[in-house]
Amino acid sequence: QVQLVESGGGLVQPEGSLRLSCAASGFTLDYNHIGWFRQAPGKGREGVSCISTLYGKTYYTDSVKGRFTISRDNAKNTVTLEMNSLKPEDTAVYYCAAAMDRSIEWRSPYEFQYWGQGTQVTVSS
Repeated sequence: QVQLVESGGGLVQPEGSLRLSCAASGFTLDYNHIGWFRQAPGKGREGVSCISTLYGKTYYTDSVKGRFTISRDNAKNTVTLEMNSLKPEDTAVYYCAAAMDRSIEWRSPYEFQYWGQGTQVTVSS
């Protein structure tokens, strides 16, 4: 049974940092993509970052480039999103998702077959 479990969300002040983790079970991080999406109230689900677990290639949406870093630990079956210099507009529920294909359009949530339950990130003073 494929399962993704996020952890690490919370409340942080502007310019603060958080580390989100996505623990995968039921499959191995060898030949797929793991993405992070976020959804703010009243908005659609937005692709934030993605990593190819085979080649380690990473992707970021423009608004987080230089502030967020995605990485994977294939041995631990975990993907981490390090978030620095957080802004109030980063406030959202963050989801990790897995796509089993080797070639995807990473920004599209429809490319991902499995989803975690989400973790809330709130950036506020």
